[in-house]
Amino acid sequence: MPSTARKLDDHFTYADYLTWDDGKRWEIIDGEVWDMTPAPTLKHQRISRNLFYRLVAFLDGKTCEVFDAPTDVVLDEDTVVQPDILVVCDHSKLTDACVKGAPDLIVEILSPSTGVKDRREKKKLYERFGVLEYILVDPMNETVERYTLTEGRYGSPDVFGWNETMTLTLFPELELKLWEIFDKERITAVNEQPTRYSRQHR
Repeated sequence: MPSTARKLDDHFTYADYLTWDDGKRWEIIDGEVWDMTPAPTLKHQRISRNLFYRLVAFLDGKTCEVFDAPTDVVLDEDTVVQPDILVVCDHSKLTDACVKGAPDLIVEILSPSTGVKDRREKKKLYERFGVLEYILVDPMNETVERYTLTEGRYGSPDVFGWNETMTLTLFPELELKLWEIFDKERITAVNEQPTRYSRQHR
């Protein structure tokens, strides 16, 4: 099993980050560099794709815009991250190169190599910079945690299983059927026929 994403010594800035061309994915959190290798699993990528496409369809024609990794989010000169999925509603934060400032919504999909950082360093980071909603998707346990910023803090998360429907705090009219996001069968009752998300109905 891969180890936790590697943290390197020394202090780095976004200006340093722009000079790196080794083909790897890096993040900087408060000047500390984190190696984002290895690449995500196929299960991770399926979940990301399913959720991203639903957000793209929902936000079509609306003010907010959705992006997926690798998209640089520069929170300050010492911090640049690449969330799996992010939504920005303030277009003044969008530049040709990156997002400058806190997105309104961030989704991180946990992996063995990044799970600790997503739950600890990134949660504290997104809270500090004012990300309004933080979603953690756990592919292994097939659960979703939803954190909502209230008075500058994330409280306890709302937790959802794969066989439930979840709405977003920012977009309560968008219902996410999590069995579709996880590509699962859903059985709601003994006498109900199981249903399966079909790709041809996208």
